[in-house]
Amino acid sequence: MKRTWWKEAVVYQVYWRSFLDTNGDGYGDLEGVRRKLPYIKELGADVIWLNPFYVSPDKDNGYDIADYYSIMDKAGTMEDFERLLEEAHAIGLKIILDLVVNHTSDQHPWFLEAKTSIDSPKRDYYIWHDPINNKEPNNWRSYFAPSCWEYEEESGQYYYHSFAVEQPDLNWENEDLRNEIYAMMRFWLDMGIDGFRMDVINLLAKRKDLSDVENPYELSYLANNPGIHDYLQEMHEQVLRHYDCMTVGEIPFVTPAEGALYVDETRQELDTLFHFQIADEMPTWDMLRFKEIQREWYEGLKGRGWNSQFLNNHDHTRQVTRYGNDKEHRIASAKMLATLTHTLPGMPYIYQGEEIGMTGVSFDSIDDYQDIAMRNRYYEEVAKGRAVDEVLTSLQLLSRDNSRTPMQWNNQAESGFTDGVPWMTVNSNYVELNVEKDLRREDSVFRYYQKLIQLRKSNDALVYGDFKDLLPEHPVVHAYERRLYEDKFVIVLNHSDEDVVFPLSLDIRSSVLQNVLNETDTLRPYETRIYKMNETTHNLNSPRS
Repeated sequence: MKRTWWKEAVVYQVYWRSFLDTNGDGYGDLEGVRRKLPYIKELGADVIWLNPFYVSPDKDNGYDIADYYSIMDKAGTMEDFERLLEEAHAIGLKIILDLVVNHTSDQHPWFLEAKTSIDSPKRDYYIWHDPINNKEPNNWRSYFAPSCWEYEEESGQYYYHSFAVEQPDLNWENEDLRNEIYAMMRFWLDMGIDGFRMDVINLLAKRKDLSDVENPYELSYLANNPGIHDYLQEMHEQVLRHYDCMTVGEIPFVTPAEGALYVDETRQELDTLFHFQIADEMPTWDMLRFKEIQREWYEGLKGRGWNSQFLNNHDHTRQVTRYGNDKEHRIASAKMLATLTHTLPGMPYIYQGEEIGMTGVSFDSIDDYQDIAMRNRYYEEVAKGRAVDEVLTSLQLLSRDNSRTPMQWNNQAESGFTDGVPWMTVNSNYVELNVEKDLRREDSVFRYYQKLIQLRKSNDALVYGDFKDLLPEHPVVHAYERRLYEDKFVIVLNHSDEDVVFPLSLDIRSSVLQNVLNETDTLRPYETRIYKMNETTHNLNSPRS
């Protein structure tokens, strides 16, 4: 596989509305991102991924776009973005934007015009269907609602929405619509952005067979339908191949074999992808399943395409709460999880706050949650007669708000995030857990991330090296190697609350190996060890500087 700048990069995701508020309105903004560019640079990241900041009614935190060419007031102005982009580039940081083209807001001019008449030229920009037996065309669900069909009184037809009713899906079969999207992509790329994170990109092609599905709660029927690869290859031909940019597709419901079709370098579609087997199949940690997923994706993409490594983002609970121990072993488990994402095959993603070990939340009332998916599901389940407390508890761990609380900068009011009233309640542990405090400690989570990032950048084996699982059946210890030519790393971690006897039989504690980050004899709870050796010379090797 060819070398590229983005394969060697580390991405830092900025959920800007929760990052830093500079005007006191309670929302983070683009100016806040600009002010913190030195912080992101100090961490060692190379690319910033910004969640949507386009004009939007904000029913789904900006993923319901009403104008692809303008910036919502909460985020700032186009001048703010241009200044952010310029200053990021000046210090060697790249910026990628969210591309949300499966759907728009119901307030987008296209949809408002589409509703005026069934003969409107924009009508076919969306997906409409007559009632069947005086009701929805089928039993399909959306992500956020019991049905993916919403009745439109004026025309007597239903429109299709994979998410909220305020987010009608676009009809990618319409060539004029596709050309509008490509023009919009060129607009931002010509401005100088460095690529796109593509929201639910494998949902663009819709299923032709509208018959009912056996289990409407299993939403895979919304994705990976015939035609999707034609659209992405056309997008590459019309737009992407003309720019030195990176693309990462959010691609749920895929196996490694299916995922390879999106990122195979010979197919000219996407550069890399997010798959969700870990997030979807592991509500809590499952070491054996995690190992299996890593092996399958490595083999499925080997020599063909590039993977991504992440354990949390704006849609998934903070990793130290979901997959670690956010109490007595918070720091150790935060470091251990970081080691996974930075030493396993693929591009590492850091979600803001992860680098100091920020934790999830459990609010006492549904009124404190902003997540439209959680709120809709809560009211749906309560309407069925389930107890309020039971429903709330069942939804808390996987609520998207776990990762959306404001960034914890210091121990001042509202964690230094805002001088106003924050749009979402700040996690109450900010007094003890914040960036200012973490930066003062040499053994902090932040400093560990810095070391990991530098280690990966200094050693091609951790980027391009082969992968081998050394203990596939061990229930709590993950041990694996990364090898490129004569260089080999062995990574060993204990994913448990107990001490574990060092389990490897191979002689990796001999003089031919170096423990890069830690020096202990027993694997303590959540401890990680990283060893490096040179297979040819059998001499100790420090990471390249």
